[in-house]
Amino acid sequence: MAMRAAVEISMYPLNSDYLSRIQAFIDRLNTYPELVVRTNSLSTQIWGALDRVLAILAEEIARSAAGAPQLVFVMKVLPGLGPP
Repeated sequence: MAMRAAVEISMYPLNSDYLSRIQAFIDRLNTYPELVVRTNSLSTQIWGALDRVLAILAEEIARSAAGAPQLVFVMKVLPGLGPP
């Protein structure tokens, strides 16, 4: 059985079009049925299998960076935690 994990991530685009870039990132995360994604005004929380969550985040972070190379991501990973 795969280890479950919770990830809290915040994205900070360093340009004036930051809201649409953040929303596009969150919208793409919500297309993965194997993830539980919840968003608040400070961050996005993601729950799923640790290896899958990290693979998806690597893909989506790269995709975001290709469209806006000046991005900062702040992320916390909590292995062994399932959705509330």
